[in-house]
Amino acid sequence: MGFPSDDSRNHFVRSSRTASLLAAGAAAVMVPVLLPATASASPSAAADPLGRYLTQKPAWHRCAPDTPASFQCATIKVPLDYGRPGGKKLDLAISRIKTSTRTQHRGALLLNPGGPGGSGLDMPLFLGGELPKSVKNTYDLVGFDPRGVGESSPVGCGLTDKEQNWERPYRDETFARDVRWARTVAEKCYAKEGDKLRHISTRDTARDMDVIRAVLGEKKISYLGYSYGTYLGAVYTQMFPRRADRFVLDSAVDPARVWRGMIQVWAEGAEPAFARWTEWTAKRNSTYRLGATPEAVRKTFYDLVAQADRKPIDVEGTRMTGDDIRAGSRPVFFSVRDAAEWVVTLKKAAAGTPAGRGLKTPTPVPPSFARATPEDNGDAAFWSVLCADQRDWPRDPYQYLDDAVRDKKKYPLYGDFGSSIKPCAFWKTGGERTTKVDNKVRALILQNEWDPQTPLTSGQGLRRAMKGAKMVTVAGGVGHGVYGNKSCADKTATTYLTTGKLPSKDITCKAAPEAAERGSLLPLPLPGSRGLPGPGSRF
Repeated sequence: MGFPSDDSRNHFVRSSRTASLLAAGAAAVMVPVLLPATASASPSAAADPLGRYLTQKPAWHRCAPDTPASFQCATIKVPLDYGRPGGKKLDLAISRIKTSTRTQHRGALLLNPGGPGGSGLDMPLFLGGELPKSVKNTYDLVGFDPRGVGESSPVGCGLTDKEQNWERPYRDETFARDVRWARTVAEKCYAKEGDKLRHISTRDTARDMDVIRAVLGEKKISYLGYSYGTYLGAVYTQMFPRRADRFVLDSAVDPARVWRGMIQVWAEGAEPAFARWTEWTAKRNSTYRLGATPEAVRKTFYDLVAQADRKPIDVEGTRMTGDDIRAGSRPVFFSVRDAAEWVVTLKKAAAGTPAGRGLKTPTPVPPSFARATPEDNGDAAFWSVLCADQRDWPRDPYQYLDDAVRDKKKYPLYGDFGSSIKPCAFWKTGGERTTKVDNKVRALILQNEWDPQTPLTSGQGLRRAMKGAKMVTVAGGVGHGVYGNKSCADKTATTYLTTGKLPSKDITCKAAPEAAERGSLLPLPLPGSRGLPGPGSRF
């Protein structure tokens, strides 16, 4: 069902405004500081409390001296509380690379990298080198930092590095300490940000997307969202179904499981991935020497975990406990060849012999333009969204204890991590109810079979909720992120974006053999993307 209270608002911009925006010329040069947009005080804006936001004229400028002149940035205003649009305002940083063609031009393609807490302002640059020319000829690529993130009125809780470490296993002796940690994070966030936190939510970010649509002069918006971005896109289709044009939802969140269930699904997805890895590795015992049977390979790994529990193992300068190994290895097991190499490295380190080259963690993408944001902005925004979106997080710490004990037995690799206590147990309630996604809006869902952050079952959940969508499953596909990875799903996505044609039914295509063993990493700062070794702790 839709949400008439949002979809019935008069968000459309007058046709003359649309025409003038579409005819806009090249961008002016911009200094690194993003300037706020000016608002148009038209009679229609006075009649509509949101009119002042919908008719803003962005002051587009070059994003930075060292970026292409075609990469433009601006800052617009959005209300903190859409129920009180005359109240406090937030800055919303947006960006674009306009298509150089007018004959194929359809409109704007809004981009989101996931998170929650992921900055999307640079996505037009990152994706510009990966998307097909036909897509770039069809759309202006538009990025934005979601509210509370990066340049968009960023939130911060003043969390220490230790307090930002939230992947915590269940142990009897540390449970009381973990409860104090969860309570401390919640209390610090409210001390810093107060009532603002209940508005750092997916529903409010979807409303911001609709303001962006209007400001750009578009009657409808197209969208490419990864990971958490799939949920954001799905919520937009639920709230504004008549304004959703062509939506590609890549590596999907199950809207029925936000958000505690989506953290728990990491444990559920890891067990079959681990079993697949033991079988693959056993067949290659002559290469890896980890065991000739799946059972022997499994024993090798858990013997290393037990050894590290007794005494941490020094792995290339990092001392790893058994819990560190379990958490860090979880996303790695989805890529069988990488996992085998990683466990060989662990085994050599445990024996005290040189580990060799081992695996290298991909070089992190540096913060965009060295923006000044709180050091804990990613975590602060992450918890703000997870806790604001879902109001029924358990409030009793012992519920988390019981669930963690249960799930450690059921999913030994990661079950206790997924179900252990989180700051949302102590978050102040308020805000809106979780959005129920249940619509017939046309969209395309892309999903790798072996995705560590949004497992296949998660993508299937979104497909059930979006009955007008079609889904492409990449059988044997490994990694988090499909489109732009030279995947067998790319052609279908490109056809949909450029022509609007969806497949007549859900389809499955096969990943290339090498991709099925190792997978690949999008050249994007996708939060939660596969790092080797190390946990992926975002969507």
